Amino acid sequence: MYRSSSPATAPVPTVDAQHAKRWWALAVLSLTQLVVVLDGTIVNIALPQAQLELGLSDGQRQWVVTAYALAFGALLLLGGRIADYWGRKRTFMVGMLGFGAASVFGGVAQSGMELIIARGLQGAFAALLAPAALALLTVTFTHGKERNTAFAIFGTVAGTGAAIGLLLGGVLTEFADWRWCLLVNVFFVLAGLIGGLLFVTESKAPGENRYDWAGAVTVTLGLGALVYGFTLAEHGWAELDTIGFLALGVLLLAAFVVIESRVAQPLLPLRVVLHRVRGGAYLIQAVIGSAMIGGTVYLAFHLQIVLGFSPLTAGVASLPMTVVIMFCVPFITKLLPVIGPRPMMIVGPLIAAVGLFWLSGITADGNYFTQVLPGLVILGVGMANLFVPVQNLALIGVAPEDAGAASAMANSASQIGGSIGLAVFTALYSTAASAQAELDPTAPLAAFTAGYSVVFASAAVAMLAGAVIAAVFIRGRKEELMPFGEASAAVHVG
Repeated sequence: MYRSSSPATAPVPTVDAQHAKRWWALAVLSLTQLVVVLDGTIVNIALPQAQLELGLSDGQRQWVVTAYALAFGALLLLGGRIADYWGRKRTFMVGMLGFGAASVFGGVAQSGMELIIARGLQGAFAALLAPAALALLTVTFTHGKERNTAFAIFGTVAGTGAAIGLLLGGVLTEFADWRWCLLVNVFFVLAGLIGGLLFVTESKAPGENRYDWAGAVTVTLGLGALVYGFTLAEHGWAELDTIGFLALGVLLLAAFVVIESRVAQPLLPLRVVLHRVRGGAYLIQAVIGSAMIGGTVYLAFHLQIVLGFSPLTAGVASLPMTVVIMFCVPFITKLLPVIGPRPMMIVGPLIAAVGLFWLSGITADGNYFTQVLPGLVILGVGMANLFVPVQNLALIGVAPEDAGAASAMANSASQIGGSIGLAVFTALYSTAASAQAELDPTAPLAAFTAGYSVVFASAAVAMLAGAVIAAVFIRGRKEELMPFGEASAAVHVG
């Protein structure tokens, strides 16, 4: 006898479709994080070829990296607010589309200015993507073991992104063309858009919210003027335009602070950065950004231009630092609850400085295994000691309503530090290289290594300053500095 199935008697599905959808969403969001981090380094290996083809000056070459980091860092806070207020999935999808379009624009660029503009647009849309992805992850996995697993996967992808970028950049530049370092993003974007449509659920912050446009404009213009001023310093620190842009940047950032202290819904609540430990963590992240972004760019130049490595070999030769970091992280994570974060935050920069000082000893006739590899290994050990605790310290004592701003500030500090650091390093490189070229015009490689050596030495000094910052700001009992319990920070490399 035939019996119809009513809703009450229909069999209950054995597979939790919603549960499976969450893990597919994690894959999509992790892919987004990979693209954002990867694009910070993928063009580094391609820069020598791009410079030759497009006729870039050394200043323009630097801006191919700086434009991405500066736009990304300066707009992250606004991007997080847009995601919360406008809708996180909507922001994610728009960010994906814009990032893909900017990548295509950069991939077909016919001049240095077009490439720089494209990289800036990539950074701007990445500033929408990154906070939207993190917010979506937060509301998709709300508690328990699954949340810890999701964040561990997300953090691991972020941690390997920089290394993948260097390696993929080398493969594409050597076997295809440097332009594919940008065009390859189209495949990631298509996967992200399809996955976003299928698996990501919309959410937004409750209540009536208002954008802090005055704060967004002043901080973006202020940081831009500051970085541009440092860029002009390669023509002279006492030049009127250099002083003018640096002064303008400082004034605009001062105006930003005044605005944030007065508006009802600030882009960056000042209480987030005025906390002693958090403020110290942000300063240290800026130092890390300057050393990592500036250092890896000039390392790529040395490997290819002076040592004559192919793009692929240069990409592989850049990996030991990241391998060492990933190897050390599990051990340092277990050690963290025993000794607390403060010793690591002081010792880490000191070890990293030793590695950078080692790299500063490069010569035109030196070799990779004695002059470069040991420095990368030592630098990796130092950075591992920083990456484990710094992310958690950047969020210590944060109220729930400030968590998004604090997280965005942590990432912004790294990107802005990298932008300013690279601008300063480029000015120092130009001065040292020009001085060496005047001494011996017949030895261009010696001029290059003289400039690179000054960059690595300057980055080492920055790391020493980071150790001092940690000693001054990261204070308190171990228990007070570890409210997060067992160390579980997501590791961000690069």
